[in-house]
Amino acid sequence: MIKLNKVIKIAAATALLQFGGSAFAQDTLDALVQEVGAGRIKSQQVFDQRVSAYNAATPAAQARMMAEAEAKLQLLKTNSDGLSAQFSQNEVKVSELDKAVRDKATALGLSEVFGLSRQVAGDLAMNLQQSLTSTQFAPAPGNPTRSDELRAFAASKQTPTIANIEKLWFEMQREMVATGQVARYTTKVIQPSGEPVEASVVRIGPFTALTDGKYLSYMPELQSLQVYPRQPSDEILQYARALESASEGYVQTVIDSARGVLMSLYVERPTWSQRIENGEHINYVILLVGAVAFIAFVLQLFYLVAVRSKVMSQLKNLDSPSKNNPLGRVLLAFRGDEANIEQDADVAELRIAEAVSREIPKLERTQSLLRLAVAAGPLLGLIGTVLGMIMTFQSITESGSSDPKLMADGIGAAMIATVLGLGIAIPLLFGNALLRSLSMGVSQVLEEQSAGMLADRIERNRHV
Repeated sequence: MIKLNKVIKIAAATALLQFGGSAFAQDTLDALVQEVGAGRIKSQQVFDQRVSAYNAATPAAQARMMAEAEAKLQLLKTNSDGLSAQFSQNEVKVSELDKAVRDKATALGLSEVFGLSRQVAGDLAMNLQQSLTSTQFAPAPGNPTRSDELRAFAASKQTPTIANIEKLWFEMQREMVATGQVARYTTKVIQPSGEPVEASVVRIGPFTALTDGKYLSYMPELQSLQVYPRQPSDEILQYARALESASEGYVQTVIDSARGVLMSLYVERPTWSQRIENGEHINYVILLVGAVAFIAFVLQLFYLVAVRSKVMSQLKNLDSPSKNNPLGRVLLAFRGDEANIEQDADVAELRIAEAVSREIPKLERTQSLLRLAVAAGPLLGLIGTVLGMIMTFQSITESGSSDPKLMADGIGAAMIATVLGLGIAIPLLFGNALLRSLSMGVSQVLEEQSAGMLADRIERNRHV
């Protein structure tokens, strides 16, 4: 019964190939149905012709035709039995040969080698899919990638062939060599707009890829390169352009040792303008206070430098006081009678002190504003930090989850206010000290010269 079923299956497969073999070349199921229908019609026509010929023949001819048909049937049956017996023998022989191969592999220890080769192939396939070098060794469209071939070998249950082992060795060797090379090749690069473009790429081992002076990211799922939407600073891009234009020798450049992870984090860092925007309106208030204080510092600095220069010039010519500097105006403020200068010394001292006091506010102006900005900067930053933390907690409450990324973004936005507050307070603190030093220097010159002038004249009149 088993042999007969096999014969029937073989005969059915043969008939299908005879009448419907060309149907497999069709692209649609409709064409297949048409082919099968045409085959059935043709078979029916042949059968009808044979029936007509049999009915039209004489009894002797009919007997002869029946005998020939029975002889053919017997011959076909004999051939079918022989083929079935040979098929069974071949199955037994294949089983025996498979057993012999397994026994020899076990005796030689090859079973462990084969298992290890499959394990290595699976690990290597995963590494190759994640490797940047896959973009250089990409197959032609429609062909399996090298990681797909190795993955199929790792999943196979059949005895590995020499070609499988050689493929595994070749890919391992090629990957080791490629990881130590700086290669230039042409491949498709996905632009920030999403359009793939053929471009010349410079690959630095498995770490970094460049094109047209820009850094590329590797997408393992597509095994293709993509231009970072945001590129690093111009200083880093200069190294990239220098490497692309080099043809020999050694070139200094920037390499991401983490194979793109660090570069992805670096280019995604928000800019200062974005950080300030995330900190709400308090950051703009801090910047406004800092800008006003800085402008006041610069104006007062220029004023004190000019005044100091004029005062130094006036010190060289005390006999000709000028109104264009504080020292000259103090010298001109003395209007006492030289004959009664000793008796009127107190009045002269008061008059000179009045002139000096009149100049001091001009020298010390804006210092109070700078001190206020120095004190207000950190306080405003603290307010911004508190507001940022409040918004962070509100986001956590609304989302219902303590996502570390959500908390990190909120805390980062809150801390920027503190940074801005300290950033304006510390420079203004040093600026205020500089202005104070310059103003005190000019004030000390005024006091020294006014006191010396009064004492000198009193001394001269006393000896007259």
